[in-house]
Amino acid sequence: MHGPKVSGIETSESGALRHVRQALPHDSAVRHVQGAAQYIDDMLEPEGTLHIAIGMSPKARGRLFAMDLAPVRAYPGVVAILTAADIPGRNDISPAMGDDPMFAEERVEFHGQALFAVVGETRDAARRAARKARIEIEEERPSVAVEDALERGESVLPDYAFGRGDADAAIAAAPRRLAGSLRIGGQEHFYLEGQAALAIPGEEGDIHVHSSTQHPTEVQHVVARVLGLPDSLVVCEVRRMGGGFGGKESQATQWAAIAALAARVTGRPCKIRLDRDDDFALTGKRHDMRSDWEAGFDETGAISGYRVVHNARCGFSADLSQGVVDRTMFHSDNAYHLPAVHIDSRRLKTNTVSNTAFRGFGGPQGMLSIERVMDEIAWATGRDPLDVRLANLYAPGRDVTPYGQTVEDTDLLHAIVRDLERTSDYRARRAEIAAFNASSRWLRRGISLTPVKFGISFTLMHLNQAGALVHVYQDGSVHLNHGGTEMGQGLYQKVAQVVAEEFGIAMDRVRIMATTTAKVPNTSPTAASSGSDLNGMAAKIAAAAIKARMRAFAAGRHGVPEEQVAFRDDRVFIGETSVSFGELARECVMNRVQLSEAGFYRTPRISWDRANAKGRPFFYFAYGAACAEAIVDTLTGENRVTRIDILHDVGRSLNPAVDIGQIEGGFVQGMGWLTTEELVFDAEGRLLTHAPSTYKIPVASDVPADFRVALYPNANREETIYRSKAVGEPPLMLANAVYCALCDAVSSLAPGRSVPLDAPATPEAILRACEALRENPPP
Repeated sequence: MHGPKVSGIETSESGALRHVRQALPHDSAVRHVQGAAQYIDDMLEPEGTLHIAIGMSPKARGRLFAMDLAPVRAYPGVVAILTAADIPGRNDISPAMGDDPMFAEERVEFHGQALFAVVGETRDAARRAARKARIEIEEERPSVAVEDALERGESVLPDYAFGRGDADAAIAAAPRRLAGSLRIGGQEHFYLEGQAALAIPGEEGDIHVHSSTQHPTEVQHVVARVLGLPDSLVVCEVRRMGGGFGGKESQATQWAAIAALAARVTGRPCKIRLDRDDDFALTGKRHDMRSDWEAGFDETGAISGYRVVHNARCGFSADLSQGVVDRTMFHSDNAYHLPAVHIDSRRLKTNTVSNTAFRGFGGPQGMLSIERVMDEIAWATGRDPLDVRLANLYAPGRDVTPYGQTVEDTDLLHAIVRDLERTSDYRARRAEIAAFNASSRWLRRGISLTPVKFGISFTLMHLNQAGALVHVYQDGSVHLNHGGTEMGQGLYQKVAQVVAEEFGIAMDRVRIMATTTAKVPNTSPTAASSGSDLNGMAAKIAAAAIKARMRAFAAGRHGVPEEQVAFRDDRVFIGETSVSFGELARECVMNRVQLSEAGFYRTPRISWDRANAKGRPFFYFAYGAACAEAIVDTLTGENRVTRIDILHDVGRSLNPAVDIGQIEGGFVQGMGWLTTEELVFDAEGRLLTHAPSTYKIPVASDVPADFRVALYPNANREETIYRSKAVGEPPLMLANAVYCALCDAVSSLAPGRSVPLDAPATPEAILRACEALRENPPP
């Protein structure tokens, strides 16, 4: 435990924690299992609700010459058609750059882009009518791949770079040098609940929008922008999402705004729910990249100079690409010290749907690229890949990142890696695998142990704030509302645990309410793994303020010092007597003591000067390590992950059950990104993998039966909520070990050779790599 108790962060008033750090179930776990948890499409529809379908572009790039919508209007059940001409405000649903129209007007920029919306009495009628439109487009050759955009010199944002020292000189002077390129695929979010919104018009031009969104304030703001209203006339509400993973941070706004416009035009409630195929076509993915690198190093594998250019396919508009690719750059070091380094990035414009936030927010791509470099150095030097990694880990005196932030807990990083090396029996298994490969002609095994260092905070500084609203009613029950959203990750449960702990009451006395902009304004998105850090603190601050007033009243009423008033076990102990929490609440109400509070929290100690690439963009780092073992059939490329060992740092966990679930789920999602989930576009810009039949996410049988997860015992050095650490995103990057283990297996075919395997390492890609090594064996 680092430092003294701070504002009740470490312990409760009784000294022992009743709710916090307990393995309690998710607040909706039973309803999830029963199918009773209510999502947007499960809500009872108001009388007269209309349904919306999207009319989509059949071409990826060109001038929109004409739209004949007469056949659409004539279709039975059609109530209205919406185009850009019907928008009373601005035709812009972008988060910042003003480059993303809700409906295309003069040009189309990607295959499937929304051209119009059909509002019908039924969803079926709207969908059938939308296909009757006659669209004329003067087609142009689209830019689909990174190379197309580079050839045309088209980007959505300016290039950006940072680093330190003279990387080129360090590389040139190094005893050994390597260069390469790694293609890193994108990823579809594949949330179980697709994009959905229900908009209900009010009596004074106001709109109430139920949206499946991670960012209610963004929905509120964009709907107001599109309708030409002040924000105060728009309320956005969300009780839960059926998954988000970043895909509902900025990209939920378009569907909410279309529903709101339809409600405004028709005067009736309007609902939109994207079909899965349409959701694939209309929403952005994880950014795919081509990372070109050079490294200089010595015979131990220690890097002296490193240069990398991340060429990111951003799609047709900026969306969140500035922050996403910045985070790719921030994590291009992962856990390794790079003495002389230059990190460059290009945010390329292509005629594909705009890519967006995805769990890890660009960090996974930067980390995978440096892990590939570690493996390349190991193959070139003949050293164990783990030893190369250990030679480059941050350490005292080698602890400053390329952007100037000091890594203050390098000892923790080393301890996690060394502990996992021991508990996974890495060295003995490495030797046993080498012996197996020497005697096996077609089946080859591989093993890899990779670290994770992930920065926690929004790098857009103003987002590092949160609000919460807490009411105590006169019967002692508590109403909890905050700006965070629930997408299955257990945020609501964790924050409720914090509030129940603060008041010393049972969990069932805390009522978790839907997130709504009508109660907590100007919220940040639930993203960047900071939901518990921000909203937990805001709720604790609010509850503590109410408790302080209740304590002062109780002390005065009973003539004892405030220090002799304690809240625990559903009671309030006042000197030698005690009353129930509800009794004290009732007395407070009768004596006009305020029992409501809006709490506010802002993350301390962070700053980022992007122009000069200096500062402390992250409040702290979350660490972890994974050891993966895999087996590959070199004749077919088929493969299986046979064992996973994970050791992960979540600080002092608010809820170990929820956190372990996040680690397991994040890891499997990362494993899918790197092994089976392949996005394929044709030359015309059409997404060919647009359904479960062609796009393969991991299933239960892909999860290794031998799956070992442990939490590293540690307290966050920073004053976070109960000294916990974020857990939403970092575990996804533990899956880098799977990709590296597959590369390790393939490399046994030609030791010392570079393995020509990009990500995702699908069976087809693995087979191509095996065949390439067999056709060109080492001399």
